[in-house]
Amino acid sequence: MKTNVVVHRDFRIATIDSRLYSSFLEHLGRAIYGGIYEPGHPTADEDGFRQDVLDLVRELDTPYCRYPGGNFVSAYNWEDGVGPRAERPVRLDLAWRTREANQIGVNEFVDWCKKANTKPMLAVNLGSRGLDAARNFLEYCNHPGGTYWSDLRRKHGWSNPHDVKLWCLGNEMDGPWQVGHKSAYEYGRLADETAKAMRGFDKSLELVVCGSSNSDMKTYPEWEAQVLEQCYDSADHISLHMYFANREKNTLNYLARATKLDRYITTIGGVIDYIKAKKRSKKTIGISFDEWNVWYHSNQQDKEILARDEWPDAPHLLEDIYNFEDVLQVGGILNTFIRRSDRVRIACIAQLVNVIAPIMTEDGGAAWRQTIYYPFYYASRYGRGSALQLVVDGPTYDSDEENDVPYLDVSAVHSEDGKTLTFFAVNRHPSTALDLDVRLEGFGNARVVEQVEMTHGDLEAVNTAARPKTVVPVNAESAKIEDGRLRAALKPFSYNVIRLSV
Repeated sequence: MKTNVVVHRDFRIATIDSRLYSSFLEHLGRAIYGGIYEPGHPTADEDGFRQDVLDLVRELDTPYCRYPGGNFVSAYNWEDGVGPRAERPVRLDLAWRTREANQIGVNEFVDWCKKANTKPMLAVNLGSRGLDAARNFLEYCNHPGGTYWSDLRRKHGWSNPHDVKLWCLGNEMDGPWQVGHKSAYEYGRLADETAKAMRGFDKSLELVVCGSSNSDMKTYPEWEAQVLEQCYDSADHISLHMYFANREKNTLNYLARATKLDRYITTIGGVIDYIKAKKRSKKTIGISFDEWNVWYHSNQQDKEILARDEWPDAPHLLEDIYNFEDVLQVGGILNTFIRRSDRVRIACIAQLVNVIAPIMTEDGGAAWRQTIYYPFYYASRYGRGSALQLVVDGPTYDSDEENDVPYLDVSAVHSEDGKTLTFFAVNRHPSTALDLDVRLEGFGNARVVEQVEMTHGDLEAVNTAARPKTVVPVNAESAKIEDGRLRAALKPFSYNVIRLSV
């Protein structure tokens, strides 16, 4: 089957914010303990951080990491995680029914971020706490010294301020499951007052307020309208979350769910524009899609662990083992973010290590790349610059989610230096190759420098500690430039990266 695409150098969607490739770590399961932090591990450094994990994180080049939650943050006292480790209290985490030893807190996390070549995106508790705890947390982190909270940080051994600029005002406050759940009006008022207090300390902060936990919430999208009605002037971004599942084992329906993500972004973009007009504002709020991923493989295991009512330490929760099919889904999600980079300025894959994550570890043992590591790696490495508008004409299919879903899911990025054009393409067709024919307008000297593909005969194939390279990218050679056109054969059910020198 043939698919025609037209791309023009001058037809830009937006300059992609590098924070589109950010990540997330929550005090949940083995994300922190056994994930990034495992004293005694053969690769652990002097601070107890796993070097093998750090190597894999640095390879992803993820610019920001959201922390410490997630649901966890809505009952978290940040003060529990600072000071001498021997004096830190052990608490019950109500979100995930586990014990929290508080051996890692904000200071250690900031140190880890420096080693991982990322920056902290911190969340404040607006569930069980509020404005006062948030402003104290900010002062502890960012003030140089000479005040109670900044001097306390210095006393704890961190003389220089952390200078954290990106802050989340709570997490999923629309969700009844959230500790301290609020109505949209209640949350919007609290977020506005908290934002004003934090800006009283530093006007240059970027603040993210809570949008809908997912687009199936009964309060969606009225939640966003009411929240932004209260805090539009004091916020910079509104947070959205979405997870993807294939419980019915229907691959084409599963892959079509990227269209639902696109509708979600479009709808909230409209809400933002409505409130902007209503406020007569010059500012456009951005979207921070700070939780997204595939999440369903571990659901039954999680239910069994949580049903024991044992309050365990760092249990194996949310440990989805991703298969090849999930590569196609993650590739489509990232393509959607690239195409909607005019709206989505920040996105965080949830999460980074062990918990619904591209990186997995064994306690005391190996760390390895899950299948979904690779599409995130390629997008992060080569998906920075200008997102280009594409005109696509090709075969489609109908699904439970949407009709006329294109078999070809594709995005294109012109690099920041103008020297490279990269196509990220998913062939959703189960049995037929797509003959890609791209008309290159304004790219007269293009040549193929790299073609990478991921495909596998078994959609359920996975990477494990014993077999970490079962599903990996390979070099391909079907892409060619002929008469100003890029032509390539994209195998059935495949993820593809084609890079051109331009």
